[in-house]
Amino acid sequence: MGFVTLSWKKSMAIVKKNAKIYYLKPPVLIFGLLFPLFLFLAFSIGRGMDPAALVPGLLGMTVLFAASSVGPFIAPWERQVKTYERLLTSPVTLWHIVLGDVGAGFLYGLVISAVPLLLGLLVFGAQLVNPLIFVTTMLLSVYCFAALGSLLSALPTDQPSNVMMLSNLVRLPLLFISGVFLPLTEIPSWGLVVSFLSPLTYTMELLRYSFGETPLVGAAVSHLVIAFYLFLFLFLSRLAHQQSIRRLF
Repeated sequence: MGFVTLSWKKSMAIVKKNAKIYYLKPPVLIFGLLFPLFLFLAFSIGRGMDPAALVPGLLGMTVLFAASSVGPFIAPWERQVKTYERLLTSPVTLWHIVLGDVGAGFLYGLVISAVPLLLGLLVFGAQLVNPLIFVTTMLLSVYCFAALGSLLSALPTDQPSNVMMLSNLVRLPLLFISGVFLPLTEIPSWGLVVSFLSPLTYTMELLRYSFGETPLVGAAVSHLVIAFYLFLFLFLSRLAHQQSIRRLF
């Protein structure tokens, strides 16, 4: 029990450090908050759709970009300013570092996601029909995409711009195959095969269900798939960071 408590404290110390340093960095604000907002406006303006129907899509974009915007910036920046070596020689394990980076992305994603949620409920008049499903979806999905952000940050470079570019090469395609802009029922059958490989697809199904729409995939299945990707990204992130450290040092 004492070991678990100590490990928790070490990871939370890294979360606190990351929050203080990186939450207000311009790239994090741009890709975590402004980028999904501008994408939403570009998609919605002139389409004559009910604004309330667009809320799940806005939430899905925000969850993806906000949760995964902190992680890709941390490791490259710390390599650049030469603090990564100091962290590696401190009394923490690589798991503590990974979980600290993911935790920072998780908290940032939750806070930023509250903006479109309040906008949808108070301004657009959206109705949250299944609040319990919504809460579990947000917790799982934000942590899942925070883990994806940590995985993307493992690129062996000290240039944050390189990692941000790689991140967008992964995140932007996910938007167009995951039912963000169109429900899965309106996607051609050949596109569904690709859609079901994306964790964002299951997030969008659950978000639409939370706001009263009928999902194509059951809630239990969607939760399990997101949980699977969450643990997969965590495992791959730890493995990728280990390989990256070997190349750099």
